[in-house]
Amino acid sequence: MLKTGILNPALLELLARIRHTNTLVIADRGFPFWPEIETVDISLITDVPTVLQVVDAIRANFVIGRAWAAQEFLAHNDAARQSALRQRFDGVPFDFEPHVDFKKRVPGAIGLIRTGDSIPYANLIIESA
Repeated sequence: MLKTGILNPALLELLARIRHTNTLVIADRGFPFWPEIETVDISLITDVPTVLQVVDAIRANFVIGRAWAAQEFLAHNDAARQSALRQRFDGVPFDFEPHVDFKKRVPGAIGLIRTGDSIPYANLIIESA
């Protein structure tokens, strides 16, 4: 029985399939459903878990080579939230792009993790190194 780290079996199985340069979407509760990619929904209640909590949980066993977020995140979130996001990706190439361009990357992902996050434009795409 697992006692530490990620305990959700569906999430572990998804993460195990991600290889070098594959991408993973970590999305908020309102992100659209994408029938062409596997979704592991771990939302419980509003803001549980958050996108950043998921990032923190997977960092121990996932080497992030690059990440993307919507440019709109910057316009809709205060400096503290922006700083919290940037801290998680210190040393990792990180690009903000228009949300419409961000969503064009989604179908190429191995999977999507849906969270309970309610922060506007909290969605991330991370690429495995």
